[in-house]
Amino acid sequence: MAHWEHREEPEWRAFRFNQPYAKGLKRLRAEVLEKTDFDPAVLWQWGTMQAMAVLGILKAVERRFGKAGQETAAAALREVGLDVGRQILEGAAIPEDLPPMKFISFYATVINRIVYASLERPRIKSDIEADFDILWCPHQDTYGAFDCRVQRYFVQGMIDAAEEKFPGLGFQARFDSTIPSGATTCHFTLWRGGEMAEGQGGVTARAWAEYTRKLDEKALEIAQRERRDKETGDDRIKPSP
Repeated sequence: MAHWEHREEPEWRAFRFNQPYAKGLKRLRAEVLEKTDFDPAVLWQWGTMQAMAVLGILKAVERRFGKAGQETAAAALREVGLDVGRQILEGAAIPEDLPPMKFISFYATVINRIVYASLERPRIKSDIEADFDILWCPHQDTYGAFDCRVQRYFVQGMIDAAEEKFPGLGFQARFDSTIPSGATTCHFTLWRGGEMAEGQGGVTARAWAEYTRKLDEKALEIAQRERRDKETGDDRIKPSP
């Protein structure tokens, strides 16, 4: 059984979702993994290169173009996340007997275990709250603590896809600790409540988006400092905060 196929809740077996990028995945499994000596671990190395490139591009456009560059890159990443979320949820439905918070937790599991290729420990704490630990993330040995911000744009798109598919599902998310910051796991909290549960529009990811905004402002400060240092000749590589 693959790591993403099992959760303890009996409803998980009836949870329906789609594998993103299904055409390429089918070819990989049928024509490569089954018929050749291809080592799937190299996909981690390839994916890490892609992740570092995305991070590098984001930092470069922030240094050169400031807020406009940051917004352009963020919009492109968010659009990719939206597309992935739409692929996952196409044709999906929330069963009447499945509590919305459980559906949100299941959706997060698909994102964590498949899209982010991570090992996860999920928990449903109540009808309005769930959380999960990321036990291993492919980026944990290459990203610095501040670098994880780049993933927030992808996740925002996936949250948008859920709200687009199920208006009023409304949930908020925050991260409480990260492995690159020195924690033993990346811990995230998901919740519904207040006007979110009432299905009011425009507030789907208020907490997530607000913290992203703060990180964006900090990133621009760093980018401006690095640009000044380069212009004055002090372009030594400095550690991330």
